[in-house]
Amino acid sequence: MEPYKIFIVEDDPWYGEILEYHLSLNPDYSITRFTNGKDCLASLYKKPDLITIDFSLPDYTGDKLYQKIKETDDSVPVIVISGQDEIAVAVNLLKMGVADYLIKDDNTKDILWNAVTKIKETGKLKKEVAQLKEELGQKFSFDKSIKGQSPALKKIFELMDKATKTNINVSITGETGTGKEVVAKAIHYNSDRKKKNFVAVNMAAIPKELIESELFGHEKGAFTGALARKAGKFEEANGGTIFLDEIAELDLSLQSKLLRVLQEREVIRVGGNENVKLDVRLLIATHKDLAEEVKKSNFREDLYYRIIGLPIELPPLRERGNDVLILAKYFADEFAKDNKMGNINLAQDAKDKLMRYNYPGNVRELKAMIDLAAVMCDGQEIKATDISYTTAKGDQTFMAEEKTLRDYTCDIIKYFLKKYDNDVIAAAGKLDIGKSTIYKMIQQKEIAV
Repeated sequence: MEPYKIFIVEDDPWYGEILEYHLSLNPDYSITRFTNGKDCLASLYKKPDLITIDFSLPDYTGDKLYQKIKETDDSVPVIVISGQDEIAVAVNLLKMGVADYLIKDDNTKDILWNAVTKIKETGKLKKEVAQLKEELGQKFSFDKSIKGQSPALKKIFELMDKATKTNINVSITGETGTGKEVVAKAIHYNSDRKKKNFVAVNMAAIPKELIESELFGHEKGAFTGALARKAGKFEEANGGTIFLDEIAELDLSLQSKLLRVLQEREVIRVGGNENVKLDVRLLIATHKDLAEEVKKSNFREDLYYRIIGLPIELPPLRERGNDVLILAKYFADEFAKDNKMGNINLAQDAKDKLMRYNYPGNVRELKAMIDLAAVMCDGQEIKATDISYTTAKGDQTFMAEEKTLRDYTCDIIKYFLKKYDNDVIAAAGKLDIGKSTIYKMIQQKEIAV
């Protein structure tokens, strides 16, 4: 492990030695001492982790030296140690951004020890957070977060790439289950805002009476139950990105307030008067046609033009060709990994069956189907019989699977044969067809009884 490098800038040799000796008791610290600001600045290329400076040096005052340090390395924390206890001086330095301000007395070395320990731990946490965000950015690279190679998807990648290069608003549309939030996250984590927050809000999931407080925050006592000040989602996203999903569900009365926030780039908490400045990138999503909602007077036209920005319309899964199989294999691998099941493959008849279905629930439905098929399969291979198509109501879909008329005829006859315990005459009577038709299909092994 590399030592924690500390610079001590102190023109009093005796006092500097005391601080150096005391901090050197920690074997993880590497101490370098200077008697003036000039030498300290000349050594900043060594990348210290922390600097302590005396406020009154021969060549610099504490505030001037702090400014010079920050011009060279804005990330290094600085502690100012001063022989004067003027509150105004301390307040000014803290406003400038110094990590701490200590007064020289008998307890300084112990207070400094605690201050350095705290700053070191905080720095460690910041590095860990930065690393995690970097890893998250890699996770949300387009090809890792959105699986597929179809021409339709490649067009989406091109638009997403354009979206990452500016702060233009982005409106993401598409059927339910096409992955709108995944696209929004990928845009954020590939943009220059990736180190700041990504805040997602599902407008349809928040009760109408709470949504204003949820978005814009509230002050203590603003309403019954408001026991403390609460920052809203826009404040949480400051510097980063806010994603408003199902924005078409937002009540008209709140649409005007949202419009004001976007126009003025500031928010006023419910029950408050303070204007909180915002620097937020807006991404929105809906499965509805917003232009049509404007025509129906369900959505404000001025807000529509404010938020539409760069439109990205996600294709339904049925229009993405072989992406179905790429996604199916990915979901099977993920499920097997999460459940320690070993490798799971897709049999050819399973692939054929997957490719014939039209996926009304899109990617979300495919994942649910593959998870279930992985549980139902025997061994390490998913077969066609392991895959079942169901609607949200739990009924077998009929027209969802794309088949020939002959295949549909076989399915219908098989259904009625099963219903009437393989009684051919009863099934033929119910379908109003000749029993010879059914017998012939059985003979040709199109139907098994």
